[in-house]
Amino acid sequence: MKASELRGLEVGKLHAELENLLRAHFALRMQVSTQQSNKTADLGKIRRDIARVKTVLHEKVQG
Repeated sequence: MKASELRGLEVGKLHAELENLLRAHFALRMQVSTQQSNKTADLGKIRRDIARVKTVLHEKVQG
């Protein structure tokens, strides 16, 4: 998800998106650790998406 798309969302929707991404990251971490999946590159993508959401959320709350 792009930062420009995230900036168009409301704070409540950003919180929901952050929660969904955190759940997806946890599930993928568990799949990789139990060797059910080998998509380790997706972990980095989700982590960057989480950082983007947190950054935009912080911008909206502070400014």
